[in-house]
Amino acid sequence: MGQPLADAIAIEAKRRDASNVFVVIANSLSRKTSILDGVKLVLGNKYAGCFDQTVTHVPRESAIDLAAILRSSNADLILTIGGGTCLDTVKMALVCLAENITKAEGLEAFAIRVNKEGERETPFIKSPPIRQIAAPTTLSGAEFSDLSGCVDTKTQVKQLFSSSEIGPAAVILDPEITVHTPEDLWLSTGVRALDHAVETLSSSEAMPIADAGALHAIRLLSESLPVNKANPYDLDKRLDSQMAIALACMGLNRVAYGASHGIGHQLGAVAGVPHGYTSCILLPHVMAFNQRATASKQKLISEAFGQTDTPANVLMANLIESLGMPTRLRDVGVTQDHYQAIAEGSLKNAWVRANPVPIHTVDQVIQILNAAY
Repeated sequence: MGQPLADAIAIEAKRRDASNVFVVIANSLSRKTSILDGVKLVLGNKYAGCFDQTVTHVPRESAIDLAAILRSSNADLILTIGGGTCLDTVKMALVCLAENITKAEGLEAFAIRVNKEGERETPFIKSPPIRQIAAPTTLSGAEFSDLSGCVDTKTQVKQLFSSSEIGPAAVILDPEITVHTPEDLWLSTGVRALDHAVETLSSSEAMPIADAGALHAIRLLSESLPVNKANPYDLDKRLDSQMAIALACMGLNRVAYGASHGIGHQLGAVAGVPHGYTSCILLPHVMAFNQRATASKQKLISEAFGQTDTPANVLMANLIESLGMPTRLRDVGVTQDHYQAIAEGSLKNAWVRANPVPIHTVDQVIQILNAAY
């Protein structure tokens, strides 16, 4: 934690007796920074190659392409450097390797689904032949979960996949490599982390230890994100934001999230809205929608902000606005023509169906979309 990437990867490669380390990295980092050069230098003849063509929202085809490259590389360890797109692409490629999937339609059988009773069903996925370690450069939290999202481009529906060994076996938190992350991406994924914490705390399947992590994450992020904006080179505060992610994600794939995450997945699949932005726009409105079912938890959120007399959804909206993030769907290219596809896809999402205030109809989803428009 806080260790330079080059030192940490040398230790991890030795610990895992890896001799063929393949790097998956965001193309902005591979082409505009010296991070990859430093990794190549420390790995030497253990460097097996690089993939920097990940695609936002992870279409199935992107995972299939990476899996094919990994097969031909004979890699025995993957180093992932970047944000949620890189991490989820690797997770999905590992699903493909585990189940020997070579065509996009082969992923369908392994997607998490909701049965007729509204219950989540998670298909079993074998252990992949290799693991990944992660050096995150955003605050999305994908590095702390064994859950991945992938878009079926034919249906425009984002599906979830989970298996115990597709998530990173180790996470390297080096705040220095995050200074290259664009401000809007860093801050919006920070709000995404707040979304993890809020929907953990408000979950219909709440877990006390996850609640504790969520509350401390809210305290840390409400303090550190404004400093990240004011002074992006304050590495101590950037590390505070990174550490908050581990706390915010204590409930990830352990308790059910809600409509902010679930509808957000479909905003990405249908309208191409980045996940950080979906949280910036949806979270305060979903909190307001859920107020009657989560009043006691939202009071705790206000306390974590240190402002007990202000409603939690208002505090969240004010923070998001102060960070300069988008706050309306119209600001990110979503139109009312998108509503039907977003709403129909949302009703197939396990987290929407687990929302604290039950959501069963297209009209309920559209109510939230209208509030956020």
